[in-house]
Order: sequence, then C-alpha cells, then structure tokens
Amino acid sequence: MKEATLKEIAEQLGISITTVSKALKGYSDVSLKTKNAVISLAKELNYTPNSFAVNLRTKESKTIGLIVPEIVHHFFSNVINGIVAEAEKNGYLVIILQSNESLELEKKQVELLINKRVDGIIMSLSNDSNDDSHLKEILERKIPFVQFDKIAKLIASSKVIINDQEASSNATQHLIDAGFKKIAYIRGPINPQNSIDRFIGFKKTIQANGLEYNPRLVYTCEQVTFKEGVDYAAAIINDHPDVDAIFCTTDLVAVGVLSYLNDHQITVPDKIGLMGFSNWFMSQVLTPKLSTVEQPSLEMGIIAFNLLLDEMNCHKDNIPFKPRTIVLKTEVIIRESTIKNK
Repeated sequence: MKEATLKEIAEQLGISITTVSKALKGYSDVSLKTKNAVISLAKELNYTPNSFAVNLRTKESKTIGLIVPEIVHHFFSNVINGIVAEAEKNGYLVIILQSNESLELEKKQVELLINKRVDGIIMSLSNDSNDDSHLKEILERKIPFVQFDKIAKLIASSKVIINDQEASSNATQHLIDAGFKKIAYIRGPINPQNSIDRFIGFKKTIQANGLEYNPRLVYTCEQVTFKEGVDYAAAIINDHPDVDAIFCTTDLVAVGVLSYLNDHQITVPDKIGLMGFSNWFMSQVLTPKLSTVEQPSLEMGIIAFNLLLDEMNCHKDNIPFKPRTIVLKTEVIIRESTIKNK
C-alpha cells in the first residue's frame, strides 16, 4: 500500500503543505478547524511522518544504543528495564546489544551504533575489555556517553556505579562479625574494575581484622556462572576442608556453591557460611535463604538514562557538559546462610 504524503493531504484539503505540516505539529497559528481536518484526513489515509526526513531536519535520531555483557542476567535485565522505561517517557527508542563478554564484539557494536547515528550510548563493559580505543572513538565523535557497573575509570564520561570496594568490605565484615574465621573468596575475572574493587575490599577487610590472608583461598571465575560456583565449591572443600565461609562475587555463583553443598550434605551455615552479591530474586527462595549485597540495578538504569539525556540536551543546545559520576548506596542483606544456630 502506497504511503500517503503531506502533498496529498494538502491537495485534498486545498491548503499548503506548510499548513499541513504545522497542523500535524500543533502550531498555534493554524486554526482548530484546519487542525482537525488535517488530523482526520491523515488518519484516514494512514499517514505516518517520514522519520528519516525529520531526523535530517532536527539532527536527532531519537534512538540511543545500549550495550550490555548479558541480557538475560538478572542484574542487567533490571538495568535494561530502567533505561527502556525512562527512554520511552522521553520519546526515545533503545537499540539493545549484547557483547557476550567479548571485547571484539563490543568494538563492532560501538561501530554499528556510531554508524546508525544514535543520539547517545550507554554501556557496561565486557569482562574481556582491556582496550579502550573504541570508547575514545565515542568521545572523539562527541557522542553523549554513559558507563555503568563495569567501567573504564580513565574514560571521561558520566558513570553510574556502586562503591564495590566498600560493599565487598561490608559483606566480609559481616561474615567476620558472625564468627567466621577462614573465608574463601570466589572473585570475578581479572579485568573488570568492579571485580578488582570487590577483591580489594575483601582482602583489606580480612587483614584489617587480624585474620590471615591466604591467596590460595581466592578462586577466579572466567565467565561468572552457576557451574563455576559448583566447581569451585568442590575445589574449596577438597583443598581447604577447614574453610568455614565462602563469599561469592555474584548470587549466581553463590547458588552454584549452595547447590554443591546441599548435594553433599554440608549444612549452611552451621558448617559453612555463604554470602552472595547483588540480591537476585532467587536469593530469597533458596534453602537456606542467601545473605547478599543489595545492588540497586533498576535505579542504576534510570539514573544512567537521565545522565545521558542531560548530555544529549546540552549537545543539542551547544551547551558545555561536564561528566558526572553517581555512586549508588548498597546494603548487606542478612539472611539464613550466614546466621549460625546457637
């Protein structure tokens, strides 16, 4: 079916194309009678605006790009929900891309979004990211840019993060205060800044409490999966039978650990305490319920979009924009997995 045009509407109503255009945009210098006639005929003819032509005039695509390591991950799905909801309120569509924790794919996706002329980009870096050339390209092209969660500290963009070092320290302190003395730590991959900071928080707190820091009690995930939780739990029990608590970099890994411990009749928390991170909804329905760190993922998405919106508006109006870093609060959620029976 051939698309209707402004010219056809104008000819049928005997008015100018400019008047039709103004009527559809609600200009005050067009009479109510004419507006109603134009809108009615436009609906009858199934007229839709030529978005490409509109974009050329406004120099806006009304789209933003969002790159996340994993879409189905509970944390990232909540962030996505926050971003998409805020974008819709403000008339933007979101192109969502998944890097699969691959630096090379992440680079290709940045190039795609640049070529699509998106108005802005929001990104959480992949675990594989150890090169920021593609991030510098975003800045060089003056595309509004916000990083969240897994970030490159030296890239001068707005950021939405938590204090991972403090959050990890608080969780470790809770384990020590609860009476656990030999604590194994299953950390995230080497590269991401949040993984580095969580490890630092753990190590510093162990040492600050006069406990021995043993690097052999630290196990490093490559993909941060349920299976790694299962496998590392087996390794910890085999290599260090006197371990009395395990702290995991995410709830997903902690669920893998709990699965192994339950399968081998190792009671939690009487024999081994267990702490997760991020407060996944599953942490509340496990047996025992999982102690964890509340990470405000939905709020992170909402704030990330609004930071981007501020920058896009400044960019549109040629107003200088100074990047901002927002640090969200976390909370240790104490549940059954770290409360010893007395």
